[in-house]
Amino acid sequence: MRLSDLITRKLTEAFAPESVRVIDESHQHEGHAGHRPGGESHFRLYIVSEAFRGKSRLERHRMINAARACLILTRPAPVAAACGRAA
Repeated sequence: MRLSDLITRKLTEAFAPESVRVIDESHQHEGHAGHRPGGESHFRLYIVSEAFRGKSRLERHRMINAARACLILTRPAPVAAACGRAA
């Protein structure tokens, strides 16, 4: 299973989001630290969930990192996240 699919599954299980999109941006990091041939080394994530209502940006990022903690330990990859609460 692709890492982006695993991240999507973990976030969906944790937050029941209205929308979630995980984009592999590895190609933008060729030659940088952490880049791996074949991709799956750098991701951007967009997620909207009621779970983020009333949370600061830092709290939302911590929630996301906690949800994907087991993936961070087994298949580490930097994630840039844009989180929003449901309208």
